[in-house]
Amino acid sequence: MKNKPKKTLVQAMLDEFTAVDSTRRRAMLQRAAVDVQAAQLVYDMRTSAGLSQRELAKLVGTTASVICRLEQADSGHSLAMLTRIAAALGHRIELRCLPQKAA
Repeated sequence: MKNKPKKTLVQAMLDEFTAVDSTRRRAMLQRAAVDVQAAQLVYDMRTSAGLSQRELAKLVGTTASVICRLEQADSGHSLAMLTRIAAALGHRIELRCLPQKAA
């Protein structure tokens, strides 16, 4: 019996997206948008500082694979790790809450 191939993150998200009600869909898309923004933020800070993922990881006290995962937006982002990265690169994290648009 062959092992069933694992789903990619995108396939898993599509499956969940099509299986849930619209309220949950909107929430899922909002979480994905935040993950993408966080990934872009890490990438932008790192490249602006002229660092490789390995160099940033050493500066932050983690591994290059953690930095890589953060930049790929394929896993939840840790606010603590984003704060460490920002501090290591001379930045601070600023969070904002925005009102939701009417449905």
